[in-house]
Amino acid sequence: MPMFASHDISINYQISGSGPRVLFFNGSGATLQSTELLIRSLSKECEVLAHDQRGLGLTSIPEGPYSMAQYAADAAALLDHVGWKTCSVVGISFGGMVAQEFAVTFPERVERLALLCTSTGGAGGSSYPLHELGALSAEERAAKMPMLSDTRFTPEWLTSHPADAQMMSMRSEFTTKSADVIRGERLQLAARVGHDVADRLHVIPCPTFVAAGKFDGIAPPVNSEAIIERIPDATMSVYEGGHMFVAQDPSAIREIRTFLSTGIRPGGQ
Repeated sequence: MPMFASHDISINYQISGSGPRVLFFNGSGATLQSTELLIRSLSKECEVLAHDQRGLGLTSIPEGPYSMAQYAADAAALLDHVGWKTCSVVGISFGGMVAQEFAVTFPERVERLALLCTSTGGAGGSSYPLHELGALSAEERAAKMPMLSDTRFTPEWLTSHPADAQMMSMRSEFTTKSADVIRGERLQLAARVGHDVADRLHVIPCPTFVAAGKFDGIAPPVNSEAIIERIPDATMSVYEGGHMFVAQDPSAIREIRTFLSTGIRPGGQ
């Protein structure tokens, strides 16, 4: 994968697929490697530019603290590097926060905007404070994560729904992380605390599609409703699932991809 040096950072990125150009922003702690399947799915109908955000993956880990404005500026510099003046933008979870920051800062560069399981911060409501999980023991975190991911995922539910149990098991598989990886993830989570675009979303002029999981314990649907109340041309769909609804409801990725490639939102909007 190519690397791009910009100011204080070297950014690992990739371009895949063909079709309308799409800039993809990943979630908390997520890398190009860990979300390969999602990026590949989007690439079926779009030319997708994705990168390891600062502090993560193969991108460098500059000294902190980081800001949401820095994450947006990194992406703008990357667009300049690859020669994309405008494109559609999609962000999931933390990536949806960065996508909002990018869209309010560079509205002229965004053709269409897709925001998945995310929040405005501030008056529009914030996603669950994931940085607080760091104070818990590994056992406490493991017990808390299922119902944050999907509010139905009690121990009883997972016992009777083996596919859901397997999904959570795959997500929580233990991997040894280096001190640098942990440092980068913590810097990202700290930047997330300051996210607040609620009073700026009205400047976004492009068609916007907001997607939420009905049982999301991290970014509940009410947070998505706050987004569409603030963006002039925004619509919303709620899918069967939680924070990982793109993997739980097969219609979600199809409708997101259709919007990014054609501009058509569910219901023909």
